[in-house]
Amino acid sequence: MRCCQMTAVGGPEVLQPVDLPQPDPGPGEVRVRLAAAGVNPVDTKVRANGLFDPSAEPPAILGCDGAGEVDAVGEGVDSVHAGQRVLLMNGGIGLAPGTYAEYTVLDARFVTPIPEGVDDREAAAMPLVALTAWEALFDRAGLQAGEWVLIHAGAGGVGHVAIQLARQAGARVVTTVSDDAKAQIARDLGAEAIIRYRDEDFVESARRWTGGEGAAVVLDTVGGETCARSLHALATYGRLVTILALPQGLDWQHARLHNHAVAQELMLTPMIRGRADWRRHQTAILAECAGRMARRELQVRVAGTYPLAQAAEAHRHLEAGGLAGKLVLTIP
Repeated sequence: MRCCQMTAVGGPEVLQPVDLPQPDPGPGEVRVRLAAAGVNPVDTKVRANGLFDPSAEPPAILGCDGAGEVDAVGEGVDSVHAGQRVLLMNGGIGLAPGTYAEYTVLDARFVTPIPEGVDDREAAAMPLVALTAWEALFDRAGLQAGEWVLIHAGAGGVGHVAIQLARQAGARVVTTVSDDAKAQIARDLGAEAIIRYRDEDFVESARRWTGGEGAAVVLDTVGGETCARSLHALATYGRLVTILALPQGLDWQHARLHNHAVAQELMLTPMIRGRADWRRHQTAILAECAGRMARRELQVRVAGTYPLAQAAEAHRHLEAGGLAGKLVLTIP
């Protein structure tokens, strides 16, 4: 099969097209002929820093999410069938082969049927960002209807999905963006308040939009100083969730005085820890989000596509920053 393999730890140039034997599904597994694969920041970090499994060494196939058609089923599988279109989140971090490939094999319990009206590129772009946004907002922060949530980078991959999920839950959304084009994207997706972080202090602006109280929830997708300062954009008893490592210099005394909750969100944890129960929960989230996409209630923006063999160029594009949405590899 054709794939794009991480041949070493390093820059985008370590991603090289190669041919490998086609995998076969074992008992309880399915093989998916992939049509598209999402490209995510975690892919670039694994490529640059190494695989999650410390005992694993390149070569490895990156890519956590994808979409395609089931073309073979293993013994005991009756939940899906050959010819069925599915989306998935599996592999790509060193524990199992990922989706930068023509075929992938995974546990049949963790594939999600693609509803009519959702194309392969949108389906492939959805899993990682939707799971991250859903788990951060609802599983970690417990976002409630009527609450203000500050979502950083509202036109980004996770941010633009989070805006929609928060609005659908009845929350009020304030978001940060870098320019007018991204402001319009965020507004179209349902953000009530827009903060251009290059021109105004987001802490002061968030407090102004929320009547001086601060946001009940902050979803940090940026990290570093943005994460640290976000504590001061929170209301008393507010909840901060970051999808990146907690930075040095968090004002823990401020957090204690205001009874802030601080949480981290890594949607890869069920895969890393081998927790089938948590993965089934994630599969249910993906099914819900796929249904919303089919009903045109949830939009996943595809900012650009690259052929599989040009995965290195996709990584360069992603690492250059400024994307509004997701990049996708197409696999004809």
